[in-house]
Amino acid sequence: MGRYVGPKARINRRLGFQVFESAGAVRALERKEYPPGMVQRRRKATIYGLALIEKQKIKYYYGLREKHLRRYFDKARRMKGNTGNNLLVLCERRLDNVVRRAGLAITRPQARQGCVHGHFQLNGRTVSKPSIQVRAGDVITVKNRPNLKKMYQEVSSASQGECSWVSFDADELKVVVTSLPTMDDVSLPVDVGQVVAFLSR
Repeated sequence: MGRYVGPKARINRRLGFQVFESAGAVRALERKEYPPGMVQRRRKATIYGLALIEKQKIKYYYGLREKHLRRYFDKARRMKGNTGNNLLVLCERRLDNVVRRAGLAITRPQARQGCVHGHFQLNGRTVSKPSIQVRAGDVITVKNRPNLKKMYQEVSSASQGECSWVSFDADELKVVVTSLPTMDDVSLPVDVGQVVAFLSR
């Protein structure tokens, strides 16, 4: 699966929101709260433009490409209930997002990298797909290697992971998915109604 590897600070400034959590990107948004590019009078955003910004927030926040976001949208549309809520809950259930929310990574790209490199085990099996959908009762652990254990001990002590639907044991580096997330547990402030309207075009 592809991922965005361009300048993160530009995306934060373009969307006016802290999508990327790396220190440099956060400082850039605090220092320059206006969009990147030539400083000029900005036109009022159209309805299409506002919806596009909301969609881009989801894409960059969860590290998705357009094709994968639309795949989640098609799946959410076939599920019972509100399509927008289903879409965000599917994104929240990604393995890399759970690793980040639990506090085993400082940023989502870091969590994704750890998943791709096979640093984590899901229910005792080593996995390398960050897009795996976790279920209630799933157990995520760090692979039993001293260098990985040491690294993630340091990361978890520096990271701030607070998540009501995930239980994290810092001593054993074990994450337990206690329940499935709901719309109230989604950490991204986004107008999902506009995203649904945009993707339904």
